[in-house]
Amino acid sequence: MDGNGRWARSRGLPRLAGHHAGAGSVRKVVESAPDLGIKILTLYAFSSDNWKRPIGEVRGLMRLFRAHLASETPELQKNGVRLRVIGRRDRLPDEVLKAIDDAERATSRGRRLELRVAVDYSARDTLLAAIRQARSPEAATRGGFERVLGAAMNLPEATSDVDLLIRTGGEQRLSDFMLWECCYAEMLFSPKHWPEFSGVDLAAAVAEFQHRERRFGTVPEVAAARAEQVAPQSVGDAEEEEIAVSVGGDAEANDAPTAYVAAPHE
Repeated sequence: MDGNGRWARSRGLPRLAGHHAGAGSVRKVVESAPDLGIKILTLYAFSSDNWKRPIGEVRGLMRLFRAHLASETPELQKNGVRLRVIGRRDRLPDEVLKAIDDAERATSRGRRLELRVAVDYSARDTLLAAIRQARSPEAATRGGFERVLGAAMNLPEATSDVDLLIRTGGEQRLSDFMLWECCYAEMLFSPKHWPEFSGVDLAAAVAEFQHRERRFGTVPEVAAARAEQVAPQSVGDAEEEEIAVSVGGDAEANDAPTAYVAAPHE
């Protein structure tokens, strides 16, 4: 969720004001995602490198995160959104850890959208942690390693490929975000700062994603044939169609992205 600080600075406001404004964009995007066919929405809220920021800003971000977890949880419950926080937890303040635990438990029955928020997250550190935990022969396979990698980021299941990565703020880099999962991700870079990003912008990004040709290393004819093989045989309501086409590795051939990743946070 990049560009909060620059958005604030351009208006003569403190950086934390930009983070407060960015929380409004989170709400808009989360509300819009399910109707666009998105099953997993991942937001990069606080990277492991963000600890290097001024202590006042870091403390302010932690207070903001805790406050919004508490205030937004009832809305997430009402809208069928399940929250999961990925990343390290050993360095977070106790009050933030409690807020995370409360929100995850309260939203555990959500099935309409899985919202993953990356806090104290580093893809390289997560990969190293997974390698240290990979002790069985099965972990040497892609599927086995993805299960270990999921556990390393506090997921109960294997991590999954990202279909579409969106970065706001005009920057064009990954910034240590989901390096394994983004191997075949489509990327979209928006010049808008995160507080300016809305559900309309998300819909436009998904529409562009649907028009991109995804070949996964093969030729267009083979990729098109594979997409036809995994297409749903019947058309039901949106939720049923998502489930039909978002199974395992076949999700990459769907029209709707199963994972949307908003802007690595800097």
